[in-house]
Order: sequence, then C-alpha cells, then structure tokens
Amino acid sequence: MVSIFNEVLGKEVKVPESPKRIISLSPAITETLFMLGFDKEIVGVSAFCARPEKARQKRKVGSYNTARKELIESLKPDLILTITGYQRPLAFKLENLPVYPLELPVSVSGIIDLASRVGLVTGKAEEVRLLTSRLIRKAAKVRKLRRSVECYVEIDLGGPVSFGSYSYITDAIAYVGAKSIYSESRSEWLQPDLSYVAKADPDAIIYEAKMYSSFNFDSLLALVKSRGWDNLRSVREGHLFLTPGPLDFLAHHGPSFITDALPWLSERLGMCV
Repeated sequence: MVSIFNEVLGKEVKVPESPKRIISLSPAITETLFMLGFDKEIVGVSAFCARPEKARQKRKVGSYNTARKELIESLKPDLILTITGYQRPLAFKLENLPVYPLELPVSVSGIIDLASRVGLVTGKAEEVRLLTSRLIRKAAKVRKLRRSVECYVEIDLGGPVSFGSYSYITDAIAYVGAKSIYSESRSEWLQPDLSYVAKADPDAIIYEAKMYSSFNFDSLLALVKSRGWDNLRSVREGHLFLTPGPLDFLAHHGPSFITDALPWLSERLGMCV
C-alpha cells in the first residue's frame, strides 16, 4: 500500500500499488480505467458507466450519486474511485471504505489532468503519460473558428440545465473560438432563464437529451416551438444542433470528450461562421 494525500477528503489515503479489485462510480473514470488496461480488475461501476461498451457488462452498484453500500462491501474492493461535483457527498458516505475521490474538471486541460490523476492513483504512471500525450495532440489539432460565435448549450439532466464559467463545457466552447451566452455566470451549472436565451438570440443552440432517451431532432424542433424559439436566428439559419447518440456526450468528461466532443463542437459551431 502507498499513502497519497487526497485534496477532497483533506487527508492521506492508503491505496494499493497495483489495485486488483476496483469500483468506479464515475463514467469518466471508468472510461479512463479501461484505456489504461484495467478490465478484469474492475468489479463494479455505476449505472451510468457506459463507455466503453464492456463497462455495461460490469456489476452495477448504484446510480450517479447513490450506491448500495452493502453490495460494494460484498465485492471487497481495494480501491473505490469517485468524482466531486454532484457526486461529492457520496465519497463521504463511503469514507470508511477504500475510497479516493477525484476533482471534477472545470476546463479542457482539466479533463486531461483527470485522466492523469486516475493513472497516477492506480499505479499506471507511464501508461497514463502516453494516454495524456495522445489527448494533448488531439486537442491541439482541433480547428479554431475564424470569428466568435455565441451559442447556448442545454442538457436535460432531469430538467433544463446550462453551464457557467466553472464548467469544462463552457471552456470547451471557448477553446474552439466560440462563446457561451452564460460564460460570465460564476457557476458550474444553472437553470437557464428561457426568456434570457430568447433575448440573447444566440448564433447556435446545442441540445443534449437525457441519456438513453428516444429524443430525436423532431422532438427538439417541437421543444423549440413550445418555447416560442422558432423565430430565433439559430433556428431560422439551421444552427440548431442535437448531440449524437443515446449516451451522455457533452455531459461526459472522460477522454472521449477530447477525441469526440471537442472536434464535434468545432465542426458544428464552425457552420455558423
């Protein structure tokens, strides 16, 4: 065992040099673990851990912010990895177990740093340096917009949610050369004022439906119409975008955000230039 100081818990936490039984309650961490070669070692995940596909075959021990403690204990993990943000209280509920919470990223570089921390905590220092080097190179190749574009991002997380200056999503929008209409809001997430969105009349609207829902582009058009947004510039000019697939896309802050979501943002927002 090695002792590593944990900023979230504010104390030294003992972790195995080479963990053999890992539970990950964060989809981003789970994706990173698989990329680092942890497959057989993962014995439990949250119900939202869906990347890669193999993660869906692992034992589900809870949702995003709740966990079946008795089930976790029965799996005899030697390391439990969680994330802060909405999931933060969960780490303290599991504090008597081998839990090591990691900080939620607030920027594109923070997503890469999160992957690095996962590798360091699990004893995969060399492997994670190769992974983060690939992610840095991928991010560096993302095309930047020739002029600024204002956009509004909304994700259905049980209700409409948008994102302020403390969010990696807002940072990613700035990274490709655009600007969120809520970029000056000093918060991670917020409940959007729909009248403010209409008044802002952004160049683009990006919408992400609830994970695994049957929501499609026709559903999005109906939602926009119900809000009286069908005359907004973004809708008239065809700059209304629905994120791809049934899984979390922008709401996922694992390595695939760098490889998939960042180029997607650049391409879609680039259509507004």
